[in-house]
Amino acid sequence: MAVMVTYNLTNQWPQNAAAGLLTGKRRRDHITPVLASLHWLPVSFRIQYEIVLLVYKTLDGLAPLYLKISITLCENLSVTQNITFMHPAYFIIAGFSGIPYVKYYYVFLFIVFIVSVIGNTAVMAVIYFDHNLRAPKYIAVFNLAFVDLLGNTALVPKLLDIFLFNHPYIPYNDCLAFLFFCYTCLCMQSFNLVALSYDRLVAIIFPLHYPVKITHRFMLSLIGSFWALAIIAVMIAIGLITRLSICKSVVINSYFCDHGQIYRLACNDNYPNYVLSCFYPVLIFWFPLVFILISYLYIGFTLAKVASAQEGIKAFKTCIGHLSLVAIYFIPLLITFTLMEKIEPNARIINLSLTSIFPPMLNPIIYVLQTKEIKESVKRLIKISKKSKMAKTKISTM
Repeated sequence: MAVMVTYNLTNQWPQNAAAGLLTGKRRRDHITPVLASLHWLPVSFRIQYEIVLLVYKTLDGLAPLYLKISITLCENLSVTQNITFMHPAYFIIAGFSGIPYVKYYYVFLFIVFIVSVIGNTAVMAVIYFDHNLRAPKYIAVFNLAFVDLLGNTALVPKLLDIFLFNHPYIPYNDCLAFLFFCYTCLCMQSFNLVALSYDRLVAIIFPLHYPVKITHRFMLSLIGSFWALAIIAVMIAIGLITRLSICKSVVINSYFCDHGQIYRLACNDNYPNYVLSCFYPVLIFWFPLVFILISYLYIGFTLAKVASAQEGIKAFKTCIGHLSLVAIYFIPLLITFTLMEKIEPNARIINLSLTSIFPPMLNPIIYVLQTKEIKESVKRLIKISKKSKMAKTKISTM
């Protein structure tokens, strides 16, 4: 291991003067044998010795945690040459800075999380148990509820552990896994809205062709391809992060392992990561939003031409719930990812955290209130449960 140290030669003279004073040597006498007799290393060698000793202690687990975070090495063998990347053992999730009583905000997010878990679990249970909800559309609705549940479960418990229970240190590999689940679910929420938008487009514009075009097989294939695209996109981003040497800092100025904040900590070339951070918002957020807006403009234009005002309003009511989800999900995300580093860190954290937590809570509420079939299914399941309870009480009283 080679250690390069740059120092000023004038730093050596105090040691030389001290050695001469102790041994009674004159100023013009050669000082190297004097230092050797005193077992003193010259300043330059002493610096190198201390650095090597600290690195040894760090790699052997004998150094303090802050040194272990900064110096742990990860070696990757290339086909043609050995390439060494500096990977910290841990990252530190900073969260909000300079905001008093911020713990109450995390408690609020926990309450939203509980409501989200209950609501999405209820929607999945209703779709699973009610055989009347077997249309291809409900495959996308079920998948949306599953993604919301998975994303919130991956994010909120870890967020509470970091900030409420004061565990800001997260191991390097755990951080990448955290990033994977958060960003995959964020991507899938966007793609799910595209699938639901396409379903509404075909149902309103081509109602006679709907049973032929939107089949269970087609919807499953569409959802599966979206999952594959989201996973591959996030894995590419993680693969590029592993080729970065993190040496500027180990502090992530976000509330989770944020890709944009991690690659900026690198001291080697992070340009591919920067390109991805510009390209992915276009692919994952702008393209889906443009498709959704064009589809609804086309729906509105077609209804204005061929339907009466009352029929048009009735048809468009079936889209209100979906449009509400689109607005809630896309507006804060596009603001955050378009402005990127221009946005103030605390504002970025609030934007992303609310976007990650609120839509999963509102999705089941909006779908239950706006979808006639789900409302009827919920009422039917409640009636069945009441009848079964009454039957049990009659049997017990007999």
